[in-house]
Amino acid sequence: MKTDEFRIEAKVENLPDVIAFATGTLTDRCPLRARMHVELVTEEIFVNIASYAYPETGGFVTIRRSGGEGPEGLTLIFIDGGIPYDPLQKPDPDLTLSLEERPVGGLGVFLVKELVDEVRYEHKDGNNVLTVRKIIGDDE
Repeated sequence: MKTDEFRIEAKVENLPDVIAFATGTLTDRCPLRARMHVELVTEEIFVNIASYAYPETGGFVTIRRSGGEGPEGLTLIFIDGGIPYDPLQKPDPDLTLSLEERPVGGLGVFLVKELVDEVRYEHKDGNNVLTVRKIIGDDE
């Protein structure tokens, strides 16, 4: 399976380029719902990195993409050298609470976990490495 790589400055204004890269292997036959899930997951992850990983200095994100539509799915790996942070350690929000009772934050990570088939984090060689995999089939 071919893997493509894209490196870009971690700035929110670069989001359109990041989404274009993330969805680059999806064809016109890709179900709209699946494409929207990939775009939303990409946005949540990239904006979090751009907003929090490099609070003082700024930095870069490397995104690796492999696969696409079908049973192997689309795999996206986000790599940044920012502050070590495992978003999967954050507890899921209590959706039974009213909006006023819920603490701020955490919904984006929860949404990512709900919209993909696999998500994992590791801190490797001084980098945050977040991997997501979405199986894209006709039943989306």
